[in-house]
Amino acid sequence: MLLPSLYGLHRDGMLPVDFRLLGTARSELDDAGFRDSVRTHLEKRVPANERDPANVASFLARLDYQAAAIDHPQSAAALTDRIKSLRRGDVLYHLSTAPRFYAPICALLGAAGLGNAGTRVMLEKPIGHDLASAIAINDGVTAHFDESRVFRTDHYLGKEGVQNLLALRFGNAMFEPLWNARHIEQVQITVAETIGVEGRGDYYDTSGASRDMLQNHLLQLLSLTAMEPPSQFDPSAVRNEKLKVLRSLRPIGATEIATHSVAGQYTAGAVDGVAVPGYRDELGRASSTETYIALRAHIDNWRWSGVPFYLRTGKRMARRTTEIYLQFRSVPHSIFAGSGAAVEQNALIISLQPEERIELRLMHKTPGLDRSGLKLSQVALDLETSDAFKQAPRRLAYERLYLDAIEGNGTLFVRRDETETAWQWIDGILDGWRKQNVVPKNYPAGTWGPSSSVALTERHGHSWRE
Repeated sequence: MLLPSLYGLHRDGMLPVDFRLLGTARSELDDAGFRDSVRTHLEKRVPANERDPANVASFLARLDYQAAAIDHPQSAAALTDRIKSLRRGDVLYHLSTAPRFYAPICALLGAAGLGNAGTRVMLEKPIGHDLASAIAINDGVTAHFDESRVFRTDHYLGKEGVQNLLALRFGNAMFEPLWNARHIEQVQITVAETIGVEGRGDYYDTSGASRDMLQNHLLQLLSLTAMEPPSQFDPSAVRNEKLKVLRSLRPIGATEIATHSVAGQYTAGAVDGVAVPGYRDELGRASSTETYIALRAHIDNWRWSGVPFYLRTGKRMARRTTEIYLQFRSVPHSIFAGSGAAVEQNALIISLQPEERIELRLMHKTPGLDRSGLKLSQVALDLETSDAFKQAPRRLAYERLYLDAIEGNGTLFVRRDETETAWQWIDGILDGWRKQNVVPKNYPAGTWGPSSSVALTERHGHSWRE
């Protein structure tokens, strides 16, 4: 996503006039070899109608490369010297590396005088694997870059649909009066993938669904869904309100684990009619890592007291989807009960992928004549973004994130206290699993997870939306 995003910004004239990109990795390439590699990548990843030879050539001309390794002093020194020779203004360092390298890289840059004013550092999730490691990484990074210049990336926050969640909530008078426990009965947030570990087995086996997806993507969506209205749309105000949600999450510890969580691991099955192996087969060894997690969470504050937030994420699920589902409470009294007409609960569905759309499910009279009384059906008011904004180009999430990071706008990035508060909550769940000896339950690939996840909702009179 990274190079195509930068190319898109270049193509549309949104990068600074004197912008240059310096790529670095262990691979022994020169500038020409790196540019050839990027050209090949763009041909694979950018649709033909969105690239032309002139734009590609002018983009490649802005690229340079310097091979380096953090544990090789000579190459590291050559890298910092190259940065100094190219610098003509602000510098954004994007560390798309394993998190364990974040602090050493920042120490290298700081020691070379390259962490001063006008520099920013962009970090990929996850920030550590628990609270202690997150604190250590954050301490190492902020020793050389103050917090205002650290941009922790969750690419979900760059998606149009996620940004539109703020517009939907705080730009429309009709929703905010209903967005609370008095009118909403339950909220479901689902991030389901059909892929397996896709060659990332060694990383994923030390992470699992809880660290890889729940700690960042799901909790960010939860925060944006449940936050109070910020005083204004700026980084501090938005992130302050997100933090309040995370701090209001009721802990899920050893005594609640059995009734508030489900862990699963996929076995062999079929996805879209194609047979796929189980997680252990892909990994090549035995493992107790969860590839699925479902939770019943509660936000103990005035707005959401008593409303369950059902969270789930998993690999090799029945279909790929990311959505937020809000089910409203029933009408207090149905005037149609005498005619046998059933009144179903209203619902708002915010889909983020594979397509971005907003669906409001309402009751409607069923057309026709019937002497036995009025008949009702549930219908959907459906807004599909691609239809409503046909002329607007589809943007990759990293286009927005890169543009904001280059310009120093941190609204869509995660602040240190958010990261550490999220880890504190996740650590409680993982500790509860350890104390209760929780072993992930099997589920066949191509399904919606372990059967026990059904009980997680149905024991409270709810059902997963599938």
